[in-house]
Amino acid sequence: MKKFFYLLVLLASFTAKADSFDDFFRAVRADNASGVQSLLNRGFDPNTRDANGLTGLLIAIREPSPKVIEVLLASPKTDVESRNASDESPLMLAAIKGQKDLVAKLMARDADINKPGWTPLHYAASSGQLTIMKLLLDKYAFIDAQSPNGTTPLMMAAMYGSLESVKLLLDEGADPLMKNQQGMTATQFAQRAQRQEAADLLAAAVRSKQPNAGKW
Repeated sequence: MKKFFYLLVLLASFTAKADSFDDFFRAVRADNASGVQSLLNRGFDPNTRDANGLTGLLIAIREPSPKVIEVLLASPKTDVESRNASDESPLMLAAIKGQKDLVAKLMARDADINKPGWTPLHYAASSGQLTIMKLLLDKYAFIDAQSPNGTTPLMMAAMYGSLESVKLLLDEGADPLMKNQQGMTATQFAQRAQRQEAADLLAAAVRSKQPNAGKW
């Protein structure tokens, strides 16, 4: 009889945890801040991952669920460096989406501005998020960070960002002479994307680095 009782207790505990798991991610997707807060108050781990390996914070940024983001960031237990399968951090996702206030809050929680591989600056540059780029650079983002294939933020700005983002990076000291693993420079990135103004700007920056090129 005692074993049967323990089995019932164990089963009830397992069911409660399963219910909390489902309730948490349902509340995150619905931007139900009070529901998420209630579960956190009851001890639910905010860093739990769903069936796809995503934490509540990553899902809330993706949806977006701004009220839930506030609740999660207010919890000291929330890991702001939780990353998805592509090694994308919450700060990277906020940067590419242009969520300036969220970027600032994540930085205030000591989210990694510099990391191996793709960085928040790469992501901000690729979508021309000037304000966010400035925030990151002001906090010592490595301006010539290299992705796994050697791509720099300047190359991303040249191909996908705005002319202003290219100019900002050059003004802040980005190196236009760098090449990725395919041997491409930022100028060639701009040319491939048929962005002539960016290509001209980058070519001028290259010439300024090599003032005596072509002279004997």
